[in-house]
Amino acid sequence: MVPADSHDGEQQRRGDPSARSSRLAPNQKHRRKREIGPRGKKAFQSVPQTRYSLDPALYINRELSWLEFNERVLEEARDTRHPLLERVKFLSIVGSNLDEFFMIRVAGIQEQVRAGFVELSPDGMTPDQQLKAIHDRASVMMKSMRECFWRDLHPALAAAGIHLLKMSELRQAERTKLAEYFARDIFPVLTPLAFDPGHPFPYISNMSLNIAAVVSTPRGEERFARIKVPDVIPRLVNIPGEDGGQTRFVWLEDLIAENLSLLFPGMTIKESYVFRVTRNADMEIQEDEAEDLIYSIEESIRMRRYGSAVRVAVQEGMPARIRDILIENLDVLPDGVYELQPPLGLSHFMQLLSLPRPDLKDQPYHPAMLTLDEEGEDIFAGMRRHDISLHAPYDSFSPVVQFIESAVNDPNVLAIKQTLYRIGKESPLIPLLIRAAENGKQVAVLVELKARFDEENNIGWAKQLERAGIHVVYGLVGLKTHAKMALVVRKEPDGLRRYVHLSTGNYNMITAQIYTDLNYFTCREDITEDVTEVFNYLTGYSCKEAYRKLAVAPVSLRQAITSLIDREITNARSGRQGRVIMKMNSLTDVRMIEKLYDASKAGVKIELIVRGICSLRPGVKGVSETIRVVSIVGRFLEHSRAFYFDNGGNPELYLSSADLMSRNLYKRVELMFPIEDPAMVESIKREVLDTALADTSRARVLQADGTYKRVLPQPGEEPLDSQQAIMAARSKSTAARRPVPRESPAAQ
Repeated sequence: MVPADSHDGEQQRRGDPSARSSRLAPNQKHRRKREIGPRGKKAFQSVPQTRYSLDPALYINRELSWLEFNERVLEEARDTRHPLLERVKFLSIVGSNLDEFFMIRVAGIQEQVRAGFVELSPDGMTPDQQLKAIHDRASVMMKSMRECFWRDLHPALAAAGIHLLKMSELRQAERTKLAEYFARDIFPVLTPLAFDPGHPFPYISNMSLNIAAVVSTPRGEERFARIKVPDVIPRLVNIPGEDGGQTRFVWLEDLIAENLSLLFPGMTIKESYVFRVTRNADMEIQEDEAEDLIYSIEESIRMRRYGSAVRVAVQEGMPARIRDILIENLDVLPDGVYELQPPLGLSHFMQLLSLPRPDLKDQPYHPAMLTLDEEGEDIFAGMRRHDISLHAPYDSFSPVVQFIESAVNDPNVLAIKQTLYRIGKESPLIPLLIRAAENGKQVAVLVELKARFDEENNIGWAKQLERAGIHVVYGLVGLKTHAKMALVVRKEPDGLRRYVHLSTGNYNMITAQIYTDLNYFTCREDITEDVTEVFNYLTGYSCKEAYRKLAVAPVSLRQAITSLIDREITNARSGRQGRVIMKMNSLTDVRMIEKLYDASKAGVKIELIVRGICSLRPGVKGVSETIRVVSIVGRFLEHSRAFYFDNGGNPELYLSSADLMSRNLYKRVELMFPIEDPAMVESIKREVLDTALADTSRARVLQADGTYKRVLPQPGEEPLDSQQAIMAARSKSTAARRPVPRESPAAQ
């Protein structure tokens, strides 16, 4: 979810804040984002994308593919197999996703148009053409969202005793009580802002819901004013009175509109309409100029309120004269205006999920618990005996916390190193790391300050860790550190031994309950040595480009995956089976798509499980006939990344923090790590990959024209919901744990 702005920006506009210099005041105190040394640049640098070599018709537009993904989420809101409030949740998620899409992706394309940038996208569209296509597709989707609400969800909620009403539907006694509530608890918070020759057009903050009011003076002169709907008050207002077991709400903006006369005494309220503004929130940080990165990012967060207007959603029926006032003063492009049926801002429906109605929600799922320390032995003895894998949220995330907690409390542990990308507002790991430092251990933490929309949280954690005396670094200039890794160094009778946790997902207790991710614990020397060297590069200096087991972006990850695909191509051309299975969030990198096309032409069987954006076009004769692309949208967010290669009957499996997107391969520090125990490889392939590919309930298959079709069971077969199948299997057994052969480095 995208967090709301913490600062409102209600003040009148004095000049254009977005025109402020991007060069921020220097401060030497907190510079932790390291410059890359002259030799290090060769190892970690941003590589420009090559020109597209294939027919543009072979690529699906990234932005339109993203909208198609949200259409699949919207389908879940319509799906009556979900409990009612879960359907409301899906609708809210689509609203939130669209907000972020406009703030980041559409904003970037609009900036290209404003700058006269004309480079074509891989599918051959100019920025202007993309904006037109986005507007057309998004308009249909936004109207479909409202149809879903009014036709499907609104009556179903009413039938379940949850009523979302208009003021005109209330009895007079109820309206009187709400008017008293308005005067007491809402009116003091509101600030009407006039627009006339004596009052400049008020600044409209990002993501704000507003009322445009037209009032008339006693002499009959019309005036325009804006009132912000305050986000410090719940959007859905409880209707007082006897409910008889019913839950009844009115919209906050309707209640304000009903009582506008209190805000404009002596004036006549002629008309009022709701509108909502979305602004450019992709504020670029000039790291090479910023002496204090924390200060720079804090300033960037503040400046998000002042980005250019990207989208203005206006209430259906708003007169042209009022809409023109908004368009002119917000300086929004023509394709950025959307006329919609209220309510606007559907992400606020998430408020309904707090209702105490378990009958309208998914049954609680209790993940399988795995205790890493068995039979009285410590966690590290268990890891010496065998590697361990966890599949969240089907397995509890608690062992990850237990791993760090055991290291904190173990007197033989000398050092802990960890990367933190998105850890949320409340994390049990921060107090543990602070306690480790207090216990005299060496603690180093890389906090990625540029994790979009988590910057504020991460800055707070970074400052707290620094105050505790922990070594805190912010990564490398020009690169986000997206790799998920933790390293523990322990003194043992035969010398120092290192223990490692690697993951496809974040160290976040909340998302670990709703995101599918794979976690791996090991003390294999080759892997732990690689992780040590990656940490040393991130905190110090290194020119290392090749690792024993890990593939690291932006140094070697692309080359490693390309080499693995090439091996399957060689096998297929020599008459042996070539097979690739890849699971990821998004596939957009042009060179990777072209390599997969090459593999398909060679006869390699390719199965892709891509939840979101997929720019590859499957099923094209002579190009991608052997490629099948599946997307699964269900109760949990499919987030794990896994890459499987048949390797002539000796399969190899790799897990990664990276999607196959240019940003992951070029502009981030990412890890791909091998799973080498055959039993664990088979277990993960069977549970994560095979089950997803067999889904006939929540899966859709991408067609050559860019649309998706649901996968249906064969006649007489029961539909298979892959996520439900894994939950059912987990209820019968403990989490997957596979012994490592004694001769392996982990057992030495």
